[in-house]
Amino acid sequence: MNNTQKYTIPLQYRRMENLHIVFWLIKDISWCLFWKPLAIAMIFPTLIIAIVIAIRTRKMVSELCHNLAIIFWISANSYWMLAEFWEIDTIVISGWFTFKHLAVIPFGIGILILAYYYAWWRPRHQSLAETM
Repeated sequence: MNNTQKYTIPLQYRRMENLHIVFWLIKDISWCLFWKPLAIAMIFPTLIIAIVIAIRTRKMVSELCHNLAIIFWISANSYWMLAEFWEIDTIVISGWFTFKHLAVIPFGIGILILAYYYAWWRPRHQSLAETM
């Protein structure tokens, strides 16, 4: 008998996560091809589903931290896309820092959330199944 614990995802959640990936890919492909209306429209379902997934997984710190990082990643990625579409991405704010570089803020927040999880929370909760 195998005593390994398994993490299972309800089918309804898995379907939502898979649909989320479809929206995200449509957004990024549309960005790549400069299909502005479709790319902008795809921000909303992509971000909304990411938020719903984070809310549904909020009781598991590992899942919550990773899903919050995804929310900030999508936000940064969407801002960067919009900055390119509005042609403000290369406008200098100060020195070498442009409007595109503002995307580093939400990207950085996502990294800080994951750093908190891996450097502080996880080492202090090794006995929990979600950290194994």
